[in-house]
Amino acid sequence: MVKLSGTFSRLGSCKVLVIGDLLLDTYTIGKARRISPEAPVAVVNVQHEESRPGGSGNVVLNLVSLGAEVVSIGRIGHDAAGATLCNSLAKEGVDIRGIVTQKGYTTPVKNRIIAENQQIVRVDYEQVVAIPELLEQQVIELLPELFKQVKVVAISDYGKGFLSRSLLSTVIEHAKALNIPVIADPKGMDFAKYRGATILKPNLSEAYAAANLPHDAPLESVAARVLQISEAETLMITRSEAGISLFFKDGLRQDFPVRIREVKDVTGAGDTVLAMLTCALANHLSIGEAAQLSNIAAGLAIERFGCARISLSELARRLLEYDVSNKVFDDEHLFALQEALRGHSFVLLSVSGEKGLTSQIFNAIRKLAHEENCDLLIYVQDENPSEEFVNILSALHDVDFIILKEESLRNLCGLIKPQEVYTITEDSLKKLISV
Repeated sequence: MVKLSGTFSRLGSCKVLVIGDLLLDTYTIGKARRISPEAPVAVVNVQHEESRPGGSGNVVLNLVSLGAEVVSIGRIGHDAAGATLCNSLAKEGVDIRGIVTQKGYTTPVKNRIIAENQQIVRVDYEQVVAIPELLEQQVIELLPELFKQVKVVAISDYGKGFLSRSLLSTVIEHAKALNIPVIADPKGMDFAKYRGATILKPNLSEAYAAANLPHDAPLESVAARVLQISEAETLMITRSEAGISLFFKDGLRQDFPVRIREVKDVTGAGDTVLAMLTCALANHLSIGEAAQLSNIAAGLAIERFGCARISLSELARRLLEYDVSNKVFDDEHLFALQEALRGHSFVLLSVSGEKGLTSQIFNAIRKLAHEENCDLLIYVQDENPSEEFVNILSALHDVDFIILKEESLRNLCGLIKPQEVYTITEDSLKKLISV
């Protein structure tokens, strides 16, 4: 199996903390069939409206979809938008004890007007308000309790005033004292306020602005300057269609290209990268492995409209699509297959390769592939099947996945729960009623 799928198998439940600016993303969706007589603009006939957490809340939702247990620290106003935001996060199982309410503050709302799957305009209701000292102190006093069992801290800065220099430094120092990695997604030109972060994750334009260098300056010079300013251990620069580049203090650079099918909307892609990176590091993956998974997650996100939530199932499926020539799974990689199959219909055929690819096996595969409108999994019963037999099965277009080295058919079915299970007798294909 591909190396990344093996890496994917190491992803599991983890507890992480996200601190940053909470926003409410709202969507007004309809159809535009005429131009207004009042001005040269489209008239949108609204069909429905929806809302979801945005800003650092979008990072939180992506982490939940990736299977993480999330603690959220942020600020809302005493208003309907703030209540909606908190309720949405609570319903997702997020720990919202760190979300504080500020009197006189309005919860930021970004309303996107959408017609025919195109964003026509975005209307923002927001104000940049510095966090009062008393509220800042309230947040700081909550940190010891909220940091319990946390594996990684993610800072999601949207520049709304919540993340003051003193709050950022306190959070980073507290995390470092507990040996908890800190990933900062910065905002603005002053990267010194993230000093001490484990990983700093700006995009390309943010990195150039923070380094105060012209856009024709070598990226290595920009990275060296940013690392000097921020004192971060690692710099991750997201470069849109060019992928992700990692820079280290010793001057080493690593580039990770991204594969994109169709760019529909880049909204929230940075949040997806931050979430995937946080989840990967919380599960003790290397920064290189985390960058590769982040690239794939971002590629999925920008193929959708609006802020997308990428699940483990979608991530696994895309990983497997990148290596269509290798369909073989063993115990180590079964988790990736389980996630890839989640929400999909599939049948399982149990075979033995002792006599090679017999006509009975071949005919059974063709029959199931044409009669069942779903994926076909082959379970090879033999403890040590021949490599030639497995390679021939892999070459068959009708075979989607092959599973080896599972202790029993009953155990396998309990893990992946196929819709139907078949085996081959001496002269026919047999459907198993129970396994």
